[in-house]
Amino acid sequence: MDHGNHTWTQTFILDGFNTSGSLRPVAFLGTLCIYLLTLAGNLFIIILVQEDSGLSTPMYFFISVLSFLELWYVSTTVPTLLNTLLHGPSPIPSAACFIQLYAFHSLGMTECYLLGVMALDRYLAICRPLHYHTLMSRQIQIWLAGATWVAGFSAALVPASLTATLPYCLKEVAHYFCDLAPLMRLSCVDTGWHAQVHGAVIGLATGCNFVLILGLYGGILTAVMKLPSATSRAKAFSTCSSHMTVVALFYASAFTVYVGSPGGRPEGTDKLIALVYTLLTPFLNPIIYSLRNKEVKEAGKRVTDKFRTVLREP
Repeated sequence: MDHGNHTWTQTFILDGFNTSGSLRPVAFLGTLCIYLLTLAGNLFIIILVQEDSGLSTPMYFFISVLSFLELWYVSTTVPTLLNTLLHGPSPIPSAACFIQLYAFHSLGMTECYLLGVMALDRYLAICRPLHYHTLMSRQIQIWLAGATWVAGFSAALVPASLTATLPYCLKEVAHYFCDLAPLMRLSCVDTGWHAQVHGAVIGLATGCNFVLILGLYGGILTAVMKLPSATSRAKAFSTCSSHMTVVALFYASAFTVYVGSPGGRPEGTDKLIALVYTLLTPFLNPIIYSLRNKEVKEAGKRVTDKFRTVLREP
């Protein structure tokens, strides 16, 4: 068998979810609504941070970068999910499949790094308040944000290129998008060492960032507990609560899929868990940051009033 011809001549089939005929339109419309609301919510956050001077702080700059990332992240997988919900198992050209794999993991690892940078921002704001604006100047903010994208897109090159160069003998991907484990199961060769390399690269990116976030929040907790009044402690915690919620959601679901033992879970569970970080987390992020944040609510009111005034003018 000529393994060299397999990778680029093949069209994969995305299985998607085994939804029955009557449930399919409901699942499709529900997913489409969540997707459109996700795009609208994240765009709203970006516009708000750009338009309102009250949100011109490092924390909101990073929140707007996260929202920008989420627009792309959700758009790498949801269109193929919608396609499989509408048409059932759907073909995807191998080139498109590997591009999706690379984009998904690049953006996922960029988000890991960005969540680490956001934790660092909160740490400096609470633990080094006198030096905060010097340590988080506009130039440093842009540099840190750019570094997260470079790091994420560089790290994802390893698993994506290794998977793309495998010879494939099977076509059916047991997922609604091209992910590492479902693709490797279709290879003609043993992928044991590939899985170890993927685990090391993804584990290093996510694990190191997670340890960094825990360490920074340990420092934040220590500093906050030393604050004299209960009001100042509550205020300090409130600036971190949204970020902590997002971190918990993102890491809990990602670790379950990529660190847990796939053999110990019923078939199809990974697809359901993947929905949490591919669809639910990007959808919830703008809600978490706006509903739990007085400054965002006030900025939203100011920007809405501004647009209303502009529209009323002849």
